[in-house]
Amino acid sequence: MKPSLASLVAGLLFGLGLVISHMIDPAKVLGFLDLAGSWDPSLAFVMIGAIPVAAIGYRATRGRHAPMLDTRFYGPTRTEVDRTLVIGSALFGVGWGLVGFCPGPALTSLVLGRWQSWVFVAAMLVGMALYRFLDRAGAPFVRRYSTFISPR
Repeated sequence: MKPSLASLVAGLLFGLGLVISHMIDPAKVLGFLDLAGSWDPSLAFVMIGAIPVAAIGYRATRGRHAPMLDTRFYGPTRTEVDRTLVIGSALFGVGWGLVGFCPGPALTSLVLGRWQSWVFVAAMLVGMALYRFLDRAGAPFVRRYSTFISPR
């Protein structure tokens, strides 16, 4: 299987999982995040199911120098927690908590044709373009993640 076909199959499987788990429904996600109100714990079962699957996949990579369909593993080169990482994580969390979308489910939900999905994805793309522009302009507060190496 070619890498691009493997990527397509993995993406479709991921998207199917998001649809089946209802993670593309912002109301479901916001219900899970609403700990003080009418909390919906059902997405916790999605996480409980996903953790062992991811652990098995990660364990299968131990001792390998490269994945089956690529020449190397990709991972971040920087591991320190700094102000930029904390601020970016907080913005991501606040955005997720306000609208119930994060990038993967938002892209998957585009097929439903909801205007909210399209607005979110458009805003996300504008934010990505703004980051790229600031990175190229040499803005001092932009954290660079452009180089990846094996996490092992």
